[in-house]
Amino acid sequence: MKSKKQIAKERINELFKKAKEIFHENPNLSDRYVEIARKIAMKAQVSIPSNLKKKFCKKCNIYLVPGKNLRIRTRNKKLIYYCLKCKNIMRYPYKS
Repeated sequence: MKSKKQIAKERINELFKKAKEIFHENPNLSDRYVEIARKIAMKAQVSIPSNLKKKFCKKCNIYLVPGKNLRIRTRNKKLIYYCLKCKNIMRYPYKS
């Protein structure tokens, strides 16, 4: 039998897959999937996998797609993500 945390992680992954699939048809529904995934993560006290953390804005909870609602730049060995909806800036280090 699966634990609550395993079920929560599976649902989070599934919600992000659906958000990616439906973004071009309905961005608002995609944003709602991200919001639900974050609520599941908080309720079950599991962290969102690191590969999915860069796919949403931490401030306004929207699903981020480069060129549509996200600007990505590189500067001083950092990736700079700029959310075009709420103007939030997120910086992530990277190795060259």
